[in-house]
Amino acid sequence: MKTDKEKTYDYDKKTALQKAANWCAYQERSQQEVRDKLYEWQMKSLEVEEIISTLIAENFLNEERFAFAYVSGKFKIKKWGKIKIKQGLKLKRVPDTIIKKALNSIDGDEYVATLRNLLEKKQQTEKEKNAIKRQFKLVNYLHSKGYEKDLIFILLKNINL
Repeated sequence: MKTDKEKTYDYDKKTALQKAANWCAYQERSQQEVRDKLYEWQMKSLEVEEIISTLIAENFLNEERFAFAYVSGKFKIKKWGKIKIKQGLKLKRVPDTIIKKALNSIDGDEYVATLRNLLEKKQQTEKEKNAIKRQFKLVNYLHSKGYEKDLIFILLKNINL
């Protein structure tokens, strides 16, 4: 019996293109995700690049559209900060210029409001009594969510914590 890792695929280029197009139509994908999927399907590297070119030409694959969707989802749904979002996009090998453009689409006021809400929620659940340790834990939590330390400290200072 074969496991998922041992699956064998026998797709011709046309079938792989159709499957990849459907996969991209379902959800925005980065070029690297599609490339990885095609290699998983045991496509040859020349075929992979031809399929990716076709997907781009037919607008199934658009790195900028992917980056904007990724930024929007990670910020609005997961409440991630810009640092964590940027790292995620870099892992998907999105070009820096596109990452910068997509991150700039986050509204500054909404960004600070989200950070403030996260801080307020965490303050309510944080059990630490020692003020310094408490502040350290809050900073670490918000930083782990991908928010910039200078912004975190400004916010903490403004609410006198």
